[in-house]
Amino acid sequence: MQEKEVINILQSQLNFSTKSISNLKTFANELLKANREHNFIAKSTEADIWHRHILDSAQLVKYIDFKKGSLSDLGSGAGFPGLVLSIYNNNEDFHVKLYEKSPVKRSFLNNVSKKLSLKVKICENVYAKTIESDYVVSRAFKKMESIIQVSREIVQKSHKLIVLKGQNAQEDLEKAFKKKKYAYKLEQSMTNEHSKIIIIDFKK
Repeated sequence: MQEKEVINILQSQLNFSTKSISNLKTFANELLKANREHNFIAKSTEADIWHRHILDSAQLVKYIDFKKGSLSDLGSGAGFPGLVLSIYNNNEDFHVKLYEKSPVKRSFLNNVSKKLSLKVKICENVYAKTIESDYVVSRAFKKMESIIQVSREIVQKSHKLIVLKGQNAQEDLEKAFKKKKYAYKLEQSMTNEHSKIIIIDFKK
């Protein structure tokens, strides 16, 4: 799926604005430039960046109410999904935090967010302090057990956990729920018929 086709989906199905699309184009260009020097995304996925990375991240807007609250992205990497969600967000009262331990990736996220005038806060360590967010998202952070642990122990308020997972989503959940089970939903990914989106409501 190429750029034009993905942009059509972003606008018609996910309500991305013209400005957001322009910002996504800038972000994609900056990422591809940075990827010449750093392996932020696999070289084999560069040609498919709009479908494989941008749309995959963007689909999460369906499960987030940007009218109020805040969001934290665990292990943001090169900005997926957190920076894409921040580009979509046009509510100054909705706060986005990106957690990324790599200094090189944090520097890239800072540079892009400044270039696009995004209101985001970039943090170093998920485990350094408590997290106060209404939504916690993750695409490539750690195993499901570790993500559940962050939700259970570090996030201080009731929140919705949204995790992009591959074809082993059900198996990963079963491993993560050995000690305690939580109610969850599995949604179908827009980008891969075998991938799922895991949604868990954590009550505090």
